[in-house]
Amino acid sequence: MENISDSQLLSLLIPVIVAELVLMVTALVVLVRAERTRGPKYMWALIILLGNLLGSIAFFIFGRRSD
Repeated sequence: MENISDSQLLSLLIPVIVAELVLMVTALVVLVRAERTRGPKYMWALIILLGNLLGSIAFFIFGRRSD
């Protein structure tokens, strides 16, 4: 098995980290602007911040309430 150098690993991880941060910030902005959510907003904020990628995706799937 070939070893991956640090620079190769970094070049693979940076796009994933940037995408995760963009999704997290977008989810938090949508959360703040939403009038109603399924559950308290503080709970969704914790899920988004502590759940990383899955927390943001969970908010977009389950947390938003369409009127």
